[in-house]
Amino acid sequence: MSPHENPLLTLHSYPRAIVHFDGDAFFASVEQAVHPELKGRPVVTGRERGIIACASYEAKALGVARGITLAEARKKCPELVILPSDYETYSLYSKRMFDIMRRYTPVVEEYSIDEGFVDLSGLRRVFHTSYEEIARRMQQDVRAELDITVSVGLSLSKGLSKLASKFRKPAGFTAVAGNHLHLFLPRIALEKVWGFGPNTVHLLKKYGLQTAWDFVGRPESWAEKMMGKIGREIWNELRGVAMHPVSTEEKSTYYTISKCKTFAEPTRDRDQVFARLTRNVESAFIKLRRHRLRAREIQVTLRFQDFTYEGIEARLQRPTAATQEVMPLVRDLFDRVWRDGAEYRATIVVLGRLEPDRGEQFELFEDRVRIDKMSAVSGVIDAVNERYGKHTLSLGASLFLGRKPTTGRGTLPWRKRELLGGETFRQRLKIPRLGVQV
Repeated sequence: MSPHENPLLTLHSYPRAIVHFDGDAFFASVEQAVHPELKGRPVVTGRERGIIACASYEAKALGVARGITLAEARKKCPELVILPSDYETYSLYSKRMFDIMRRYTPVVEEYSIDEGFVDLSGLRRVFHTSYEEIARRMQQDVRAELDITVSVGLSLSKGLSKLASKFRKPAGFTAVAGNHLHLFLPRIALEKVWGFGPNTVHLLKKYGLQTAWDFVGRPESWAEKMMGKIGREIWNELRGVAMHPVSTEEKSTYYTISKCKTFAEPTRDRDQVFARLTRNVESAFIKLRRHRLRAREIQVTLRFQDFTYEGIEARLQRPTAATQEVMPLVRDLFDRVWRDGAEYRATIVVLGRLEPDRGEQFELFEDRVRIDKMSAVSGVIDAVNERYGKHTLSLGASLFLGRKPTTGRGTLPWRKRELLGGETFRQRLKIPRLGVQV
């Protein structure tokens, strides 16, 4: 149906006011903010991985996209500036961006490092202005204080505000009031709807649907029949009924914990690959203990240079959060998937079947002395690493990390090379530094 054939979905402009803000080419934009001489130039991050992690809009305009190899990117753009990813600085900018949002309301959800949701409902009388003006102020503050841009969407639900923020990029602002939904949704293809994957889009198109407006024009019962509970929730969200409130709670529920490390250069060195895998295991278990969880299952995957992979998983004899307790099994799994002569580019570890760590349940034939020792060792490692930096204490296999080849792709981010007095590679002040060439 055309928008003129359907009545308004609601007469209310903003029964709720939900903002979604999305950093524009966030990693590359932060690099340009920290290094002003890079402004206006095509910049990408991901040098350490060999593929593009993020591309600035100048690079995108020349055909450089996320996920392509550096070699392909150089062919498209010989003058491309290729930088190693500086996740520490990106995290600091992310924190400052969310702090700006919290000046306006405490109801802020950190959805990812570069995007989030804000609930402005009821704040018009506090700021004595419209929701649109409040959202614009937030956007302007980010640009003025951080020298990066965000695209902002304002509407009645999280699903609608996310569509709105993607509607005009970069540095876009789109406000969709409830009584304008019939004008906005016909312009949104099914592929753009948050929650619709490729298979769902193919299914809906078989029934003649092409846009979000077509979807909300069907009865709610039809949406639920096609997609179940998720279909009903998306149907309501698109019609301006907020099914998912903005959550201020830090994520605490994990079904799996995974760690992946792409090598600076592909390698056939068995010890080097196992050292990388070991570091992944250590990092995964550090996170596991931080969230007071235990794992019952572990999966080990090795990725080949051609991006194919081979993996294997195993069930643990007992749920555990102790790194040393699983290392004999990790070694066995690694030996079973390793191929002599193959060239590897990444290792992946996934911990599954997680459960809360609420104390030990003793079993009759377990080695209680050994289990207690392993748990105590993990506690000491965490205490030392918290004080002196992550991986200050690590497993012996990690010593082989020093054998990695020294190539251009192994170049450290600028922040890790340009240390302040008293800083170390592992311990730095949590402040971004501006690099200005004079």
